[in-house]
Amino acid sequence: MSSTDSPNDVPKRQPPALYMLFFAEMWERFSFYGMRALLTLYLVRQLFADMNAQGADAKAKGIYAAYGALVYATPFLGGIVADRILGYKRAVMLGAVLMAIGHFVMAIETEFFLYLALAFLIAGNGFFKPNISSMVGGLYPDRNDPRRDGGFTIFYMGINLGAFAAPLACGAIGELYGWSYGFGLAGIGMVAGLLVFGWGKGLLGENGDPPSELLHRKVGPLTVEWLTYGLGFLSVVLFALLVRHFHVMSYVLTPFAVGVILVIFGYAIKSEKVVRERLFVVIVLLFFSTLFWAFFEQAGTSLTLFTDTNVDRGALPASIFQAVNPLFILLLAPLFSMLWTRLGRMGKEPSTPFKFALGVAQLGLGFLVLGWSAASVHDGEVMVVVDGVEITRAAAVVPLFFLVAGYFFHTTGELCLSPIGLSMVTRLSPKKITAMVMGAWFLSSAMAHHVAGIIALLMAPPETGDNPGQLALELGVLDSLGDRSPELLQSYDSLANYTQVFEQLGWVALGAAALCFLLVPVLKRWMHLEVSGDGTEAEEGDPAHGSA
Repeated sequence: MSSTDSPNDVPKRQPPALYMLFFAEMWERFSFYGMRALLTLYLVRQLFADMNAQGADAKAKGIYAAYGALVYATPFLGGIVADRILGYKRAVMLGAVLMAIGHFVMAIETEFFLYLALAFLIAGNGFFKPNISSMVGGLYPDRNDPRRDGGFTIFYMGINLGAFAAPLACGAIGELYGWSYGFGLAGIGMVAGLLVFGWGKGLLGENGDPPSELLHRKVGPLTVEWLTYGLGFLSVVLFALLVRHFHVMSYVLTPFAVGVILVIFGYAIKSEKVVRERLFVVIVLLFFSTLFWAFFEQAGTSLTLFTDTNVDRGALPASIFQAVNPLFILLLAPLFSMLWTRLGRMGKEPSTPFKFALGVAQLGLGFLVLGWSAASVHDGEVMVVVDGVEITRAAAVVPLFFLVAGYFFHTTGELCLSPIGLSMVTRLSPKKITAMVMGAWFLSSAMAHHVAGIIALLMAPPETGDNPGQLALELGVLDSLGDRSPELLQSYDSLANYTQVFEQLGWVALGAAALCFLLVPVLKRWMHLEVSGDGTEAEEGDPAHGSA
């Protein structure tokens, strides 16, 4: 809204296209989180069931980590392709088609098709994820449009609505009735998202159209458009190889991510003071963000397996507990939004670095709760499904309360850190390299998934040999072996190993949070923002808020 516009000139209702994008993203997230809820359990229980426990666990976590890392790395490339060639609409359609294929291929239960399916999902996500969000922003050409924040809040709720429903539907059906049914249902969700977007994309007008005529140029017998589609499908081969040989990710992803950070650091060194110090803030907070998500993403591997083997969950399938985090987000996000707004009006809203420190601290507290659950361990049973038949196994179990409490603190930490991350990047980055810095932000999530896989390997089932229960005795989880069966004692060893690492993660996170708290005064000064009377942060020297 320009200075001459009156408030009445701005429409009060959200654009109709927002709700179309809401439902398209909701169904896409339904498919993504439905597959995510099942993947690790499927690998351990079904695909690699003929391997020993240690081997199956390590391979499943390695595949999941490589998949997660690539899912967050490819939006960097997909965004560039959309910006320069395809436009957002075509990129989203291409991504949706690739992902739908991937979900249905997952229903074919062989190792070859596993890698192929994950590769389709990785390639599709790269085209879909960054560009549908860009179209939401394009609904509000005026950066001061008062509907903007509300629109993104609605869109964010769609993401979490899909993430909440998926484990309850795909997870339960996959575990109880067959893996292929669960993966197939996720595929139907993706097709639904594709149909919603295809039906409603006319509501977007020119928002998301190709940026230039480059799309129609000829390269040999093909146009640039069809050549891009072909390369998108061919990229599946590369991603399948990277997931299959997940050990090479350290040699591919790590140097690339480090190189991007060094480029940003080099740009900062050559820039004037304000730009330099703001980029230093971005780099520092990228470190804390990477650590946060590396720990948080244990939800897809170690926490899922811990829930499966050592949590007293009755007859509930382990996969559905991945719905706890999005449920808490749906319940708590409006409260956090109101809290920040009220504190802002009072001039007391915490700064971005302080919120980051709060987020990491709450993450640490959640892991400490999980680690301390060992004090409440008891002999019990867990329900598992083998070849479609529900059976119970003797197990060392902890009360469900500890798992839910751990997820609660992880979610409150996420709400302090995640929603402000992208805003921080766009606010502090110079316009010339905003896209590159945004790519670095996504790459930090990719690195986090890679590191999460390494951490998850620390919680592989211990090799007990002829002395099951010995580890539990050494760590104080058991006072004596008693007359427990070897199977039950091995379960105690597993729980002791999980809770030991959870507690260690908790203390590391709290140490990182303490460091972030100590850096807050310096980082606030380097951001070169001042707080106005209404509690909002503005550029130093902005006439609307006075001079620096």
